This record gives sequence, C-alpha cells and structure tokens, in this order.
Amino acid sequence: MIGDRLKELRTARGLSLRELAAQAGVSATLLSQIERAVTDPSLETLRRLAGVFGESVSSLFSEPTPPTVWISRPNQRVMLTAPKGQVAYERLTAGAGQLEVLRAVLEPGQMSADEPRGHESAECVYVVTGALVAQVAGVDYAVKAGESISFDARLPHRYLNASKAPTEIILSVTPPNP
Repeated sequence: MIGDRLKELRTARGLSLRELAAQAGVSATLLSQIERAVTDPSLETLRRLAGVFGESVSSLFSEPTPPTVWISRPNQRVMLTAPKGQVAYERLTAGAGQLEVLRAVLEPGQMSADEPRGHESAECVYVVTGALVAQVAGVDYAVKAGESISFDARLPHRYLNASKAPTEIILSVTPPNP
C-alpha cells in the first residue's frame, strides 16, 4: 500500500524517482524498491518522504485514489502472486476501484492454488490461448481458447492447466478480492 501511495504522490507532482530521492535525501534505488513493495521503508524514510509532499506520515498509508483513466502498459504493470505462489498475475487495471482485471499464463500442470477457495466477488475468466480447467464448487469445467466462464466467486474455485501447452487467461474480479 505504501508503494502505491508513494508512486501516486510522486507522479501527481511530476517527480522522477531521482528527483524525489534527492529531495528526500534517500537513494532512487530505495524508492524504486519501496514502490515495487520489495522493501519496507524505515520510519525516518517515511518522515522524509512525507515532508517532501507536505503530508503526514499517516497519509502515506492511505489507499491511492483510483485514476479516472488508466492505461496499462507492458513492463509497468504490478505483478501479483496467487496464494502459495502458484501463479503470477499481471494487473491490467489500476488496482484501486471496483474491478480487477488480471492476465496470467499457466504452464502445463500449473494451478492457481493447492485447494479451491471462495471469496466475496464475481469472477469471469477468458481463455486467450490453450485450455483451462476451472474447478468450481467441486465440478471441473473445460474452457478452451476463445471461451469464458463466469461464476459467483463465493463458491470454492481454482484454475489449472491440464494440457501440455501454456494457457493464457484474462481474469476479471468484481469487487476486487484483497
């Protein structure tokens, strides 16, 4: 959360990582790691950053304001990892709001989670390439390229690639599941 909020404040003021680093007296590498959630900042770093922005330290912990327009560009997207690190999802939406759209590639034999689980959302999965098995409430659904499956995500579910080729999917969740 701090990384997203920091990036929001920095970009809203038109500052590069280097410019913010110079003003806060920290390294650009450290700021990059904080924004990417690779490392957590010290209290002193938080104080310095809040001072540059004229904000309180607590404001750095608030959710970023969802943008009214969002362009998702390759190599600039946040990567999310499914429970137990099974699948990496590439976030295609801003990540704050009522809709989360993710892209993932499941390698042969890979699954989204060890056990099916449910959450308070609705989901839709579109298979771009390959074939997917969507396990929903104990039933296996075969979904091929060009097809999609939608369901109440409160039902226990998971996705797996039972084929011998990679499967690319686009997953939409509303509202997003934390």
